[in-house]
Amino acid sequence: MNIFRSRKVWHDPNAAEVVKISEGQLYLVRSGAVRGGRECIYNDAMATIRRVPSMEHTFQLVITRVYEDGDQELLEDEEETDEERVFLVCEELEFRTGMTADQEPTFIFRDLQGDIDELYEFVAAGTNEPTRAFFETCMYRAMYERKYRASADDLSDADLREFIWQPPAAKKSKGKTSRKASASQSEEAPAAAVEEVSVATTSASPPPSPARPKKKTAADPNMPALATELAELHLWEKEQGQFLKEADVTARVANNPAGGKYDYWLVASTDEGQLLAHRISSEMNQRWSTRVLSLTWNNISENGVGNSWCLRFESQEAFDEFQRAFTRAQWEAMNQWPWEKAKFEEQSYVMSSNSEDVEMKDVEDEEDEEDAIAQELDKSDDEEEEEYPEEEDDVPAMPKGRNKQLMVGFKGDRSYVVRDDKIGVFSHTGQNQVKYYASISNVSTPKGKVFSPKHVMLHDQDTKMVLMNPSEPNSLYNLDIERGKVVEEWKVHDDITVDAIAPDNKFAQMTPEQTLVGLSHNALFRIDPRVSGTKMVDSQFKQYVARNKFSSVATTEAGKLAVASEKGDIRLFDSIGKNAKTALPPLGDPIIGVDVTANGRWIVATTKTYLLLIDTLIGEGRYTGALGFDRSFPANAKPIPRRLQLRAEHVAYMDHSVAFTPARFNMGEGKEENAIVTSTGQYVVAWDFGKVKKGQLDKYEIKKYDQFVVQDNFKFGDDKEIIVALQNDVLAINKKNLRKPTRASLAVGGRSRSSIVDSPY
Repeated sequence: MNIFRSRKVWHDPNAAEVVKISEGQLYLVRSGAVRGGRECIYNDAMATIRRVPSMEHTFQLVITRVYEDGDQELLEDEEETDEERVFLVCEELEFRTGMTADQEPTFIFRDLQGDIDELYEFVAAGTNEPTRAFFETCMYRAMYERKYRASADDLSDADLREFIWQPPAAKKSKGKTSRKASASQSEEAPAAAVEEVSVATTSASPPPSPARPKKKTAADPNMPALATELAELHLWEKEQGQFLKEADVTARVANNPAGGKYDYWLVASTDEGQLLAHRISSEMNQRWSTRVLSLTWNNISENGVGNSWCLRFESQEAFDEFQRAFTRAQWEAMNQWPWEKAKFEEQSYVMSSNSEDVEMKDVEDEEDEEDAIAQELDKSDDEEEEEYPEEEDDVPAMPKGRNKQLMVGFKGDRSYVVRDDKIGVFSHTGQNQVKYYASISNVSTPKGKVFSPKHVMLHDQDTKMVLMNPSEPNSLYNLDIERGKVVEEWKVHDDITVDAIAPDNKFAQMTPEQTLVGLSHNALFRIDPRVSGTKMVDSQFKQYVARNKFSSVATTEAGKLAVASEKGDIRLFDSIGKNAKTALPPLGDPIIGVDVTANGRWIVATTKTYLLLIDTLIGEGRYTGALGFDRSFPANAKPIPRRLQLRAEHVAYMDHSVAFTPARFNMGEGKEENAIVTSTGQYVVAWDFGKVKKGQLDKYEIKKYDQFVVQDNFKFGDDKEIIVALQNDVLAINKKNLRKPTRASLAVGGRSRSSIVDSPY
């Protein structure tokens, strides 16, 4: 057994490894009735207690995978390998020892980033009793130093007794104060808070913090506050992959009268002065955690560097009060309207959007698919994104430009990419491959005026493409795909513009259906290209007096409609020409895209920094069991909107702030939606919809490219293959090539090898 045999190693601050057990296995144990089981994570592993060199009195428990000779070479080409798991040594690990049925010693500890029913178990097979006991003692010493910020030299067994874990029913009060505790007067950074918001499973307490400021201390007395609470301020350390405590602060939601009535700031200060002041807006990408009473957010510094910050509050009351004030301030800033003038049910709806990890209604108890996904990732036939073959000589070339839109086909097994006044046509060849097929050049009106389409939509069994011309907002243009040219102009109305279009129903593009849905900033109508004169159907037209600023529309399989607006509200219609059955109030952020499941149960609306997921099922009242498309929700029982967003610490590794493209469910006739895909900057992002419905809102996977992603969508009828349009490239990737967000997966760029990069199609 390879172990540091001398106990003097604990006294040596230059020794990174305190103790090591070189042979063992790591298991993940689940006690829940549904997911119960014991999964082997590493069949061969070693366990090490390691110092954190930059942080005094801080240690990590590191479980490292051990490879046999030759195994390591097999993993050299993988983008990411799971070689070690790192845990901050703290009381919250609930570390304890045990024995297997074969009388092998084990070390058991919590997974602080996992579910409450998950434990790790390291089986130290063949370890002798002195080694096991020394390892256990070192764990308790590390816990002692973290808690009391003092050396554990020359401690007696009695000094460590408080760290021996007891079952909850048998736990005794930990009121003991050690004789060593006075060596440091600072309070430790709470492990639970750090672990909740950490990408890695490590964190550490900083050197002693300034004395806790008095409540109501304000750095700027001229800025009145909606809320003032004591909190701990943490900053995400990118190199170490952890939140580090900066100071004990007074946190305030403050109004800046000089900036306007609705100019609000998040301010943190100590008795010695102000530490930060960040303007409150949706750009902050804020996330609330009720489990550890924390708020995390992003901020771009004056020199353009993005950071992630965290406030940890002292009590539930302080957390709730600050959350209410922050939400009110952000709503007023975005809507430029006083909170008091919003209806009570609207206020409740807005506040409910802060809820996290709440299981949705009517979700079947399912096995967690994470194990299956992990097994897929380990398959030897791991696939990478496919490149296009080299351009053939007989294919006409296109001038250089930038891809702007992507449209994935329904029946023709084609994808189309808009680039200025050209449209590239790509065929799906199977096995996650696409191939350049042809191009449609010089898109122009029937009168010969060239234009770059503002928006395109496939139509009539993929034989046609409906184009929106920014220079002619009252018309649509019918492009015959087989002929490769615009054959008709459809004048919709003399006075009403067409700002968005959608198919008659979710799968209308699979059929010869000729009509489609049109949207202006304050009207919803049907368009029928077969009628003479203007193409709007007068009997199916509804114009609204208010300035609704409609921005996008989506349809269900039955032809019901979800309409979103730049103001952030969402209306649900059972048909065109009537008032909405349901009107969901705005959170304040403009909605840039909306999609709906085929059965109408779920809606995903895209804002710049988050996706808004809404369950349209009415859960109580007279119409329990109906959908919001058919009946109105009771005033006091609006659906709870769920935010799907990137964690602030993940965004800290990106080179830009979040700017989502319109999110889409996967779709296919007779298939239930099980994934949501979107993109931001250089990243493709996908959520497992099954996990989202269980309340796991931040269980997403991600992949980075060396170009910005213009748009992405699932191949029709396929929940695995994603078509991705980059600025100068088009790719087909398998969803399993996306990775969990880590420092490595967020920082490493994907390779782009298509022949159309920086060259014509």
